[in-house]
Amino acid sequence: MVLAAGAAAGAAALAVNIMERKQESRNPFYRVVELTDETVDPAIWGKNFPLQYDDYKRTVDMTRTKYGGSDGVPRAPTANDPREVTAQSRLEEDPRLKTFWAGYAFAVDFREERGHAYMLDDQTFTERQVVTKQPGTCMHCHASVYVPYKKLGGGDLIKGFEQMNHMPYMEARKLVEHPVACIDCHDPGTMQLRVTRPGFLEGIRALKASQGVQNYDVNTMATRQEMRTYVCGQCHVEYYFKGPDKRLTYPWSKGIKIENILSYYDENPHKDWVHAETGAPVLKAQHPEFEMYNQGIHARSGVSCADCHMPYKREGALKISDHHVRSPLLNVNRACQTCHNWTEEELTQRVNTIQDRTFELRNRALDAVVALIGDMKAARAAGKTDADLKTAMDLQRRAQFMVDFVEAENSMGFHAPEEAARILGIAMDLARQGQLAVRQPDFQPSSFPTPPGVKPTPREVTPPPGSSTGGSGH
Repeated sequence: MVLAAGAAAGAAALAVNIMERKQESRNPFYRVVELTDETVDPAIWGKNFPLQYDDYKRTVDMTRTKYGGSDGVPRAPTANDPREVTAQSRLEEDPRLKTFWAGYAFAVDFREERGHAYMLDDQTFTERQVVTKQPGTCMHCHASVYVPYKKLGGGDLIKGFEQMNHMPYMEARKLVEHPVACIDCHDPGTMQLRVTRPGFLEGIRALKASQGVQNYDVNTMATRQEMRTYVCGQCHVEYYFKGPDKRLTYPWSKGIKIENILSYYDENPHKDWVHAETGAPVLKAQHPEFEMYNQGIHARSGVSCADCHMPYKREGALKISDHHVRSPLLNVNRACQTCHNWTEEELTQRVNTIQDRTFELRNRALDAVVALIGDMKAARAAGKTDADLKTAMDLQRRAQFMVDFVEAENSMGFHAPEEAARILGIAMDLARQGQLAVRQPDFQPSSFPTPPGVKPTPREVTPPPGSSTGGSGH
């Protein structure tokens, strides 16, 4: 009798629990507050989406992997920099980078990256702000700019973007309050993913045009799975400040392979600075994760950035994306083992092997460029002119950008191992040819400049058939 009653109670409790879970799954969120296209503060969004907001707040975590992230370095706050913690200096870890970037602000302060929570403060208080006058363009990827752009442009996103670009950094800084926030990637009415950054809107349109697709509108023409990469590609890209208006431009109109980008810079002459020791007009690669990812096996397999950096998880009956954006190496179980049926130890070791090999090549390529810089510096001291060193300067510009393309890309080769190795191998060759050009005035470099006709491959930025149907595979 007692057992029967207990069984009945248990069955009733189970039924209630199932009903509650079903009800929970039918109501993915509860509308506590009304969100509009002007709601910037993520804490307000968090009232409707507390699970995602709790994850978002965890981007303050500072846990490093072997080749990325930060342990957090304590510091004494000052009147000009109130931060009590920063990331470790990459310049102290590898002094060759000071020679690499001689004469540029990055030779003064360059640190490991921290989470999204710090993107605005770390940009505001870097010592680079002291040695150079940065433009408001930087806000594009270091702040939540969607609403500030629209307000500045009188409701026009692009006009506001154009106005903020040429503002002094500190003037533009007064117009923004938050680092990247919910409104930058989500429509407040439908919660659909959306691209709000003008740099990407224009860049992807130019890239698609190079592939024969005219007037591409990413927000109406991309698949949901593509959007799970594009919202990240809004900022994790190569870019430059074009012309006196400092218009943020993604150099993609000839494609997104490194040869395409270098070819773009050849046709649209641009230099980020003049190297202090060689006089060469050189380029600083930014953080081309999107470009490198597109050359790798995960992109070809239709895996998005969010699949690995924001993998789905279960919270009760709900399936949500993990908004604690971080390295997959800190979340192997959900980031990797969802697709790869291997132990966590095995998968971690595979990544370590790729990154260790890339790091070795990166070191050899960096040595080659630093050796070229040393030879050019000595040649100038001996009286050689710009005309004498023109070929060497051209080779330095190209080799240095190639090394930086891998150095600045935050995966130490993992996003596209073969492509990273190819780029670093060519960079070493170009740097060594540069040393020959210093010694031999009539030296004719091989494979330089890049042969014309480098075209994007059909699959660039286009997941293979069957993989772009909207994230239903996870």
